[in-house]
Amino acid sequence: MSASPHPQSVPARAADRVSFEAYGGPAPENYERYFVPAIGAPLAADLIAAANLRAGERVLDVACGTGIVARLAAGRVAPAGTVDALDLNPGMLAVARSRAAADAAIHWHEGRAERLPFADGGYDVVLCQFGLQFFSDQHAALCEMRRVLAPAARLRLSVPGPTPAIFAILEDALRQQATLDSVNFVRAVFSLHETQALQDLLNAAGFEDVTVDRTTKRLRLPSPTEFLWQYVWSTPLAGTLAQMDQERRGGLEQRVVDAWESFTEDGALQLELQVSSVSAHRRR
Repeated sequence: MSASPHPQSVPARAADRVSFEAYGGPAPENYERYFVPAIGAPLAADLIAAANLRAGERVLDVACGTGIVARLAAGRVAPAGTVDALDLNPGMLAVARSRAAADAAIHWHEGRAERLPFADGGYDVVLCQFGLQFFSDQHAALCEMRRVLAPAARLRLSVPGPTPAIFAILEDALRQQATLDSVNFVRAVFSLHETQALQDLLNAAGFEDVTVDRTTKRLRLPSPTEFLWQYVWSTPLAGTLAQMDQERRGGLEQRVVDAWESFTEDGALQLELQVSSVSAHRRR
């Protein structure tokens, strides 16, 4: 897939000229450029605050993506603490390595959450932001997270959902204009959020003191047209929509952007996102 000019070349006030074709480049780079500042970083800050990290602690970030949680964690546990960060996607890890400070005590690893390549009991804290819902075997991944925690150590993770209104609109438009795979991707993002389901998963994996708190985060996003294509190019949706002709993509854009206008204030799309934050311990 060839890269189109990046949106810096598109005038900020010419929202009607922002389009699928105005963006391009690898999804991991776009994820870091667009998704992290708008959504990932504010939620990572909340996760790190809830984790109450202390200097000298050993931290594992599972499904680290481009590394925003790991970078924030490294700042909290410095100078004696360490952070290991793992992701299945080598492209995400390449971006993560490039964004980390040269002196940050972060070690990047490619691997699966279901088979963590780490010794038993090696960590004081395991973190996972918006990853659990994507694991092929959630029970196995949680068992692995518990295995690598030291006795009396803790897990902090977060998952989004239920589906916010603006993403329900996107899902419906994809159902009408695109493919089932694209619909399934959006659905998967918000597929694990029920409190009881989360508690059952953590308990079945052997965790104790499991609590699930749901909060609503209000996030100010770019304009509807900008956010639509920035989100698409930051995710697997870009590949699917690249196979559509320009007319069908235009129909998708019109359907979504028109519906998003009622969620816009001062030109910026407003996202009301519910986040379930899970806290648990390995006591023995």
